[in-house]
Amino acid sequence: MQVSRTIHALKIPFRIPLAPDISLDRSVYLYLVLGPRITVIDSGVAGAHQVVFDYLQAHGRNPEEITTLILTHSHPDHVGGARSLHNRTGCRILAHAREKAWIEDTARQQQERPVPGFDQLVEGSVPVDALLEDGRNVDLDGTTSCRVHATPGHSPGSLSLLFPEEKVLVTGDALPLPGDLPIYDDFALLLQSIGKLRELSGQAETLLSSWEPPLHGNAQIRQRIAEGVSWLRRVHSRVLRIHEEENSAGMELCARVVSELGLPPSAANPLVARSLRANLAAAETADLFAPWDEP
Repeated sequence: MQVSRTIHALKIPFRIPLAPDISLDRSVYLYLVLGPRITVIDSGVAGAHQVVFDYLQAHGRNPEEITTLILTHSHPDHVGGARSLHNRTGCRILAHAREKAWIEDTARQQQERPVPGFDQLVEGSVPVDALLEDGRNVDLDGTTSCRVHATPGHSPGSLSLLFPEEKVLVTGDALPLPGDLPIYDDFALLLQSIGKLRELSGQAETLLSSWEPPLHGNAQIRQRIAEGVSWLRRVHSRVLRIHEEENSAGMELCARVVSELGLPPSAANPLVARSLRANLAAAETADLFAPWDEP
């Protein structure tokens, strides 16, 4: 669907196999910038390239017009389809320095951050042609540009992109979805990054995250950011209370937190348990939510 003058959103459904007869239905959004040249923001999972190519052809564009692929971070549902896009188009690939190793060596990522069905989600490694830094302006096609904003926490090198002329803010996975799986590496850093998104929201009328359909309206964007923080506060309070009451950690803590949050039993998995350890690591951080309690 078209969401602004040049930006289009594509929803990519996929499944994460948890057991022989159990899978978790998920979806991720990727974005196309259709200017004189075409930029793709995130590549979805393995096979998503065909959805991209079909969409472009339906809109009178040629897949060979893709010149740039920006990866907001290196997780499987964002880099999984990158190899096919790169092989077909020869596009340059841009990402943050702290995501480069896992993009260029997906086997290393699989070893260091195991995800069920990784081989089904990720086609393979791709080279990163240029590194994106916080505050950098990127000219995409001579008529459209975006500003890069580092928003780590979900992953070490997570990026958000602001398209000032179109008043569009692309957040990748930096903004958690209330009621969804808590997935992050550094909880305190994630909150700081969401604070940065709140500041940037004043320049945006459309929010494009990877978790949900496009959101329009500045007031709605600010409300959505507040709801994301409220969800994180709820997760954090449950983790600390259960850990203190039961002296539990690891999968035992994860199962209790998942149950209290009303998440499906499949959410009690090693990836979520890893995230909840980040809550414990941030437990001693003073005034963690203080910026969000100010009137």
